[in-house]
Amino acid sequence: MAGGIRKTAAGNWRAYWRDPAGRQTSKTFGTKREATVFLAQMTATTSSGAYVSPHAGRVTFGEHARAWMASWNNEATTLARDASIMRTHVLAQWGSWQLAKIDHMAVQTWITGLSARLSPATVAECRRLTSAVMRSAVRNRLIPFNPCEEVKVPRRRRRDTDDQVIDRNSFRRRLLPVVPDRHRGIVAVAGGCGLRWGEAAGLCADALDLDRGTLRVIRTVIEVAGHTSFKPFPKSTAGRRSVPLPGWLTTILREHRERYPLGEGDMIFANEVGGALRRTLFRSRVWRPALVRAGQLGSVTPDGELFAARWTDDAGKRHRRLFDDEPAAVRHVARECAGGLRFHDLRHSYATWLVDDGVPPNMVQRVMGHERSSTTLDLYTRRTEDPTRILRALDDEEPDDPDDGPAGAQVPA
Repeated sequence: MAGGIRKTAAGNWRAYWRDPAGRQTSKTFGTKREATVFLAQMTATTSSGAYVSPHAGRVTFGEHARAWMASWNNEATTLARDASIMRTHVLAQWGSWQLAKIDHMAVQTWITGLSARLSPATVAECRRLTSAVMRSAVRNRLIPFNPCEEVKVPRRRRRDTDDQVIDRNSFRRRLLPVVPDRHRGIVAVAGGCGLRWGEAAGLCADALDLDRGTLRVIRTVIEVAGHTSFKPFPKSTAGRRSVPLPGWLTTILREHRERYPLGEGDMIFANEVGGALRRTLFRSRVWRPALVRAGQLGSVTPDGELFAARWTDDAGKRHRRLFDDEPAAVRHVARECAGGLRFHDLRHSYATWLVDDGVPPNMVQRVMGHERSSTTLDLYTRRTEDPTRILRALDDEEPDDPDDGPAGAQVPA
């Protein structure tokens, strides 16, 4: 039959219809009225092209999510990040659920629960990936709507430790001298040229011209699950750029080239066996201990024949502990102290220094490798910490001639 309603031997009512492919389909209801309303809906959606099989929603979230993930064509680092969040949080919650049984309230309750134990950024990613799977299910006519729409995630609150800026004197006179010789060059390049980690770690001999004082960003290194590899292009089209080298940085790079051999692919900043530096190990073994020694993270001071380590944990509680030797104290503070300047903050610092010195935004945009000038303006020109620029602009001095009018009436030069 093309479509209709029939009473079953059990006393229920069964609606019959043909789907867009012409297959006979049916569904049983307790009353004739329910069957009639449902049949009308199926007829209307079939005619309008919005038909969704009432049985399609039986597919589990996990089945469809894995099929959707298999279609990804993202960058390797993005794939690894999203796959980890899917496996750890999203599939752990929804994997066995039928798509049709996931509603808005269930998703919102889950998100609210996650917010109590995960960072706002991670919660937002969980919501994004869950919504993407459900949106794919809608497109593939498995469910009629996306239950993740209008699900609220916690707002990410900015903290004092977000996007920190180190002043130039502290960077060159206090931080660089305490970085181990082998790694001083890569830290100097980040602060002296504003390079991202992958751009600095992937710097090769063919991209560095010390005689002309220029550095070209033409490739990068990516790290996935502890394995590094070259990517033969930077983050974006604008990321392929040429950056001038200040004199002090040229000196540091010459010394590095003289003391340390090139790594594989002629990498300038290779590890002891010639491979690419791993960001995670560099952070724990080189970067954070250097911050401690530079006075930028906790403190380690002599205490008689011992060394006193002081640090503040994530809860804001202060700690003090004595160690027999300084290196052990430094390692402990580097591991346990909350916050601290990130390696990427050297890039923020570089841009802020340029803006503070009045370098035009379009030039800052070019050396930073931003696609849009709005990115440069939004990130850095609103964040400058140099109050003397404001005083200079306002000409904060009393007028010499009383006839010139009251203070503040003059137009600054």
